[in-house]
Amino acid sequence: MRQILISIIVFTFIFTSAKGGYIEPLKIQKIDSIKHFKYGGFSLLTFNQVKITNWAAGGEDALSSTAILNLFGNFKKGKVIWDNTIDVGYGLLKNGKRNFRKNEDKIELNSMFGYQAFGKVFYSAQVNFRSQFDMGYTYPNDTTQIQVSQFMAPGYLSISIGMDYKPVDFFSLYISPATGKFTFISRQNLADKGAFGVEPAVLENGEVIKNGKKIRTEFGASLSTRIQKDIVKNVNASSKLVLFNNYTDKDKANRKNIDVIWEIMVNIKAGKLLTTTIMTSLIYDQNVIAKTQFKEVLGVGLSYKF
Repeated sequence: MRQILISIIVFTFIFTSAKGGYIEPLKIQKIDSIKHFKYGGFSLLTFNQVKITNWAAGGEDALSSTAILNLFGNFKKGKVIWDNTIDVGYGLLKNGKRNFRKNEDKIELNSMFGYQAFGKVFYSAQVNFRSQFDMGYTYPNDTTQIQVSQFMAPGYLSISIGMDYKPVDFFSLYISPATGKFTFISRQNLADKGAFGVEPAVLENGEVIKNGKKIRTEFGASLSTRIQKDIVKNVNASSKLVLFNNYTDKDKANRKNIDVIWEIMVNIKAGKLLTTTIMTSLIYDQNVIAKTQFKEVLGVGLSYKF
């Protein structure tokens, strides 16, 4: 599975590069024959290798690679807009004699349909899906690994209706008083543990007498903002902030908790082929873990612009 995923991602990067794989979303866009549809994207492939032989100061070999692909397709005609994005990434890391371990794994699809209400404000409906490609593990020690995730474990689906404010091309503010959020756990043993907030199994004398639920349903309000803009020449930055509050939670104490997803990406072009990318992800979800999750990725790799 892992080898197939790597092959697909590498092929995708090569294919898009051959056609001009790096597209600055705000400045360089393809417009098809429909005239109202614009599409573009960004692809990046990074490598890092360290090889040590008889190195007196110590250390160990290391090898890592990450592939990122962002695509968008936006339709606009009259009072109607339809924005779609695909954001995927996969990365592997190997230190010393340890097996490969993933350090990036993401699938996110987003689609928003809007109809102009007045000015820059649109009646809108949005669908968002998030998951990962591969199995994920924690490593208590060098010889033990514990599976904690896989494709659709978890998988998140959000469906909402609300209002979208787009004063300029690079900024959007979406507010929804009616958002359904669904968490899916495709692996029963993870569901039995109550992973990612689903209801765990019922045990009696250590035996499962009722399996854990594979779906958690929430209903509440959400707010999201998206910014994507060229800061200066050859430097493009994007930020996405998503907030969700389950005001129908059966546990009234949890109704004050707000789920947070905040992602930032900065791309710095260095010539025609090289790009430095900085990405940060901050997540807070009380149902998963009562701590702030944070990840930072810095990569230098190949890209192409047309």
